[in-house]
Amino acid sequence: MSPTLLGLLSLPVYLLMLWPLVVASRRVLGVRIGTFRALLGAAAGWAVAGGLAGRIGVLTRDSTGAYLGFILPLAGCAFLATLIFLFLAEMAVPSGGGLGLLGRVRSLRARFARTRRYSQITRIAVKHGIGPYLTGRRVTDSGRHATLARSLRRALEDGGATFVKLGQILSTRPDVLPPVFIDELSLLQDRVAPVPFADVERELEAELGRPRAEVFAEFDPEPLGAASIAQVYRARLHSGEDVVVKVRRPGIDRIVERDLDIVFRVARSLELRAAWARSLGVLDLAEGFRAALTEELDFRVEARNLTAVAAAENGSPVALPAVHADLSGERVLVMRRLHGVPVREGIGEVPAERRAVLARGLLDSLLRQVLLHGVFHADPHPGNVLLLTDGTLGLLDFGSVGRLDSSLRGGLANLFAAVDRGDPEGLRDGLLEIVDRPDEIDEQRLERALGALIAKHLSHGRSPDADLFTDLFRIIAEFRLSIPPAIAAVFRALATMEGTLGLLSPGFDILGESRSFAGSLVGERLRPGSLRGAATEELVAMLPVLRRLPRRVDRLTSALEQGRLTVNVRTFADERDRAVVFGMLHELLLALTGAATGLMAVLLLASTGGPRVLPELTLNHVFGYNLLVISALLGLRLLFVVFRAQRRGAG
Repeated sequence: MSPTLLGLLSLPVYLLMLWPLVVASRRVLGVRIGTFRALLGAAAGWAVAGGLAGRIGVLTRDSTGAYLGFILPLAGCAFLATLIFLFLAEMAVPSGGGLGLLGRVRSLRARFARTRRYSQITRIAVKHGIGPYLTGRRVTDSGRHATLARSLRRALEDGGATFVKLGQILSTRPDVLPPVFIDELSLLQDRVAPVPFADVERELEAELGRPRAEVFAEFDPEPLGAASIAQVYRARLHSGEDVVVKVRRPGIDRIVERDLDIVFRVARSLELRAAWARSLGVLDLAEGFRAALTEELDFRVEARNLTAVAAAENGSPVALPAVHADLSGERVLVMRRLHGVPVREGIGEVPAERRAVLARGLLDSLLRQVLLHGVFHADPHPGNVLLLTDGTLGLLDFGSVGRLDSSLRGGLANLFAAVDRGDPEGLRDGLLEIVDRPDEIDEQRLERALGALIAKHLSHGRSPDADLFTDLFRIIAEFRLSIPPAIAAVFRALATMEGTLGLLSPGFDILGESRSFAGSLVGERLRPGSLRGAATEELVAMLPVLRRLPRRVDRLTSALEQGRLTVNVRTFADERDRAVVFGMLHELLLALTGAATGLMAVLLLASTGGPRVLPELTLNHVFGYNLLVISALLGLRLLFVVFRAQRRGAG
């Protein structure tokens, strides 16, 4: 080996040779590649080029012309080998997670924990016979629905807090699951063994930032209730006020985060493997579930919810606990204690007339929260309703709330009003205001289906019952209409409220009372004062449009009169459309250029003419080798882009 070549192989120069390959590979592939991975690829590329140079005898030649003649093909081979290495590395271990080497090492522990949890969930699924359905299999025999629903409920109970919550959320989606699943999942109970008080006390004092005795004069270590997310205790402040203290279970945030990752992976797998999962939008369901459960873990959200509802419900017949914001945080919530007993225990001593009044007041409170204020209690089951010592009702636990914007509230009010009138067209319009409609829908056929629904349930002066909404959800599923999570929370709250009202006042007509409330709400809007205010608001909103309207009409008629009226249509006005078309053209251009250079390389390498650079090498061959390298580079770039796009689509 010549001294010149030995000098080139010194370490600083070798590292300097690696960096151009790192930069060029990132530029050619058009994606962000980690420095460590890119350096490994460059080293592998030069190693391949060095081995190739040794095979063809370049290193043993003393001719400077030989080095110069082969340096470009060898550099191209090094570059090509670098890209091949990076492409294979990307297929084996995809990059782009932003973790880096240190982050990946740190994530091993979490990955091992997730693997253990995976195996545990798999054992639970196999134990209850639902394993095959997690891989995309669908039940075709309706007779097996009841058995599968029961197995699913038991599996979710064994899975722990996150999966119990998931089942409770799914029990509110009759547009997604058949009625037998809804009925079975509604039986899920969020009750677990309490955590030892010593662990809870550490969590409490860590959130308060001081010893418990400095805040509370008394604190009962026996919990009032224990659920999967939190435990509730009786306490008394130094001021003498009785309070309840809600403390998050230690470590539950890590458990939920790990389980949510598993839920998302299962949902992603179902989305890829099963057409029925894609039609139901399981990834959207998983996203909504994650948002709801993440909010429930943060008690600051519950404190804001409770404060907002209490402010809106000022003067309501249903009492709400006041929050001590200065003592509350992410893991602890301190509230004024409502003195009473659970409604299930004390309602038997209340006269029937008073029970009907209490039921009507509770329903009125919930409907006002839904239709007027937009923030409502999403889980009003009997355990969250207290019969207070003064004979009124109190509502607890605002960890699960729903939120509706003004358009959804208006759509719901129109829906209820259309049901009250028996108006299929109004019912169709109200329904389309509150659902996520598909791109194409036969509105006339939808109106006929809703007309048949009204004829079935509201003909001859009949009062609607719960079966009306069951049939309505069937129509929603048939027309592929997707109910937003906020609207699903409304129906969940109403379904839960029906059971609570039935306990308060057996035979209570929830749908009839809801119709009366919707009618009174519409009546309030039709009063002269309300109409005047609404008309004023609409007029103020339209004033800018009305001011510009005469000028625009004048321009339009002038252009029409002079024959200058034109219509401009912008093709690909949407940025997303342009991105798709440009991406396709880019890939097509890469493919055509790669094919052309590859064909030219084959023709040049097959030729026998041309000036000779070396005895066994012609100038045509040099050009052919270089064009072959360029063709391979373009092909790799195209493969890399396609591979990355497929992986993003699958994710």
